[in-house]
Amino acid sequence: MGKGKAIPAWAYKAAIVVATIIWGYSFVAMKDVVSVLPPAWLLGFRFTFAGVLLTAILWKRVRKAFSGRMLLAGAALGLADFMAFWTQTIGLEHTTPGINAFLTATYCVIVPFLWWIVAHRRPTVFNIGAAVLALVGIWLVSVQSGGMTMGYGEAMTLLCALLFAVHMVLVSKLSRFHDVLALTAVQFVAEGCLGFVFGAALETFPGFGVFTPGIIGQLVFLALFASIVAFGIQNVALAHIPPAQASLFLSLESVFGVLFSIALYGEQITLRLLVGFVLIFAAIVISETFPLKKKTGAQTGETTD
Repeated sequence: MGKGKAIPAWAYKAAIVVATIIWGYSFVAMKDVVSVLPPAWLLGFRFTFAGVLLTAILWKRVRKAFSGRMLLAGAALGLADFMAFWTQTIGLEHTTPGINAFLTATYCVIVPFLWWIVAHRRPTVFNIGAAVLALVGIWLVSVQSGGMTMGYGEAMTLLCALLFAVHMVLVSKLSRFHDVLALTAVQFVAEGCLGFVFGAALETFPGFGVFTPGIIGQLVFLALFASIVAFGIQNVALAHIPPAQASLFLSLESVFGVLFSIALYGEQITLRLLVGFVLIFAAIVISETFPLKKKTGAQTGETTD
């Protein structure tokens, strides 16, 4: 991690914002793809392509870092991330998109407690307060009307949030022992393989006729930008800043998702949306003003900028 220490923490946080912009737009880009490709097959094609391409780009780096333990670590990341996406999709089939998005974002509350268990770094009251404030903002942004009951769809979405939180904490922990970009390449390949296995076992492949130029273009976007670029940014950033802070920045994905929907699909800006946006940004300001305790300063991002 020696080279990374020369880069200030704020640069990693700014990079995470770029990733959330990409993921926010990916909600729009995926509209046509998910209508023709079942979820597991979609993940299979997306992450296999991303994994093969990233491995080719970083071949010398991956070969140098490769070992049995590194392969196992990358496979663990791939399993956690694939299961998170998988359960999120199942949840979406049984609840509304807004509630699905909101419950997925509860990872920003789960992450500090998981990090406490794994790294023995207790979250401060400001970490928890900021996470709860962000959740209220995400609720206002995502759940536009109606209430919420706890059914099968909601339960699966909460499981997905736990798995996303596990993935973030695993990246923060495992990147201390392995090259994080090489790990990301292995993660993608493992995730892609799991997609094909689950797809073959549980879904019907629609045939190669669905791969029109438009669909191929969107898959390329998902593999190149929503996977290689955005996940690469996230995983590298998680190696240098505390996961509790990173998870709050990652919650901006919900904001950019709505903003792209407003810009491209004519969704109306309401007072509810504006209040939600303000609360999410306030949560990030709190997390930056009152950082994690410095006495555990083994991790680069645990100092003020």
